[in-house]
Amino acid sequence: MEITTVGLDLGKDVFQDFGIASDGAVVFNRSVRRRKLLKLFGALPSCLIGIEACGSAHHCARKLIAIGQDVRLMPAV
Repeated sequence: MEITTVGLDLGKDVFQDFGIASDGAVVFNRSVRRRKLLKLFGALPSCLIGIEACGSAHHCARKLIAIGQDVRLMPAV
């Protein structure tokens, strides 16, 4: 099952991420430590990653874009 969209909730050291396929099926829902984040997303094929905009989100987005991911920052509601 190919992952098309990932939601990423940033934290201080542990992030929560979930991936869905094009049919809406949940592929994964897991916690990821900061030090493993780029390695994990580097192993995934390029997909859309949604992140809530905050102070560290811009830095994280730049790193993910540098490894070929399509990142969108969303304003907090």
